[in-house]
Amino acid sequence: MGSRRHFIFQSFVGAMATGLGCRYAYAQSLIPKPQPIAVGEAKPMVISTWNHGLAANEAAMQVMLSGGSALDAVEQGVKIPEADPLIESVGYGGFPDATGRVTLDACIMDPLGRAGSVACLENIMHPISVARKVMEETPHVMLTGKGALQFALDQGFEKTNLLTPKMKKKFEKWKRSGSRYAPDANWENHDTIGLLAIDQRGDIAGACTTSGMAFKHRGRVGDSPIIGAGLFVDNEVGGATATGEGEAVMKTLGSFLIVELMRQGLSPQAACEEAVMRIVHKMKLHDKFQIGYLAVNKAGETGSFSYAPGFQIALFQGGENKLLNALSYKK
Repeated sequence: MGSRRHFIFQSFVGAMATGLGCRYAYAQSLIPKPQPIAVGEAKPMVISTWNHGLAANEAAMQVMLSGGSALDAVEQGVKIPEADPLIESVGYGGFPDATGRVTLDACIMDPLGRAGSVACLENIMHPISVARKVMEETPHVMLTGKGALQFALDQGFEKTNLLTPKMKKKFEKWKRSGSRYAPDANWENHDTIGLLAIDQRGDIAGACTTSGMAFKHRGRVGDSPIIGAGLFVDNEVGGATATGEGEAVMKTLGSFLIVELMRQGLSPQAACEEAVMRIVHKMKLHDKFQIGYLAVNKAGETGSFSYAPGFQIALFQGGENKLLNALSYKK
């Protein structure tokens, strides 16, 4: 059945290529030849976004080497950047919104297909842990705003002021400048962390957490807490996560798309490239636009791709934790 499904999918892709003609061929010529970051059965393994993923990977790997699950690993891994005030795009120390409030988004998925999410959560240091509680303690997937905060407090989480003195000064400077609402993805500060892990049993889990765009409109939610957009895991196939301008990811359900493409036989690398090209073909993109995807399949093969250069991936596999540069559509 698998080979027949793969044949049907490849035939469909071939037909589409013929129909699109030169335009399709030209677009494909702009994509670098796929170069998987790593291929192998080595597990446990962890892959995450940006250089702050290195420390997150270390924490996640220690959980699994101690016998913990992939679910425990992804939660503990992303809690590292969530609590680091030097990281300006995740958790404590993150940029505030246009009213000076730090609001956090996060989601988590386990090998059973369960998911939990929080959005516009204030005053809680670890939104990823609240998201896990949503998954395990409620029949829901997502809680938002005041409801998410009340749930967190009911679960025993403590309130914390997430606006650091450094961020308060940056916010006040932004207000004095007279700038109107004009959010920007925090590329200079590396943006969202998305993390995927495969444990010693071969099970896959994922987590994604962020403070979102700097000076965003009050109430804005990006892709990070949206299952299928910022994160998606299918334990039979693999997982994917996104970073960058969340609106584009939400409009194309990029992480879900990548996992479904892998289900049809594409490599993680090819699937990430196709997800970026879907955005390129369907949207008008501004000069500072950036989006990045990473993925891993059940065999431990990994891939990543971004719209513009600069996207980095932290990969802990085969006993080595290293930072790698992703391929990109633009040069």
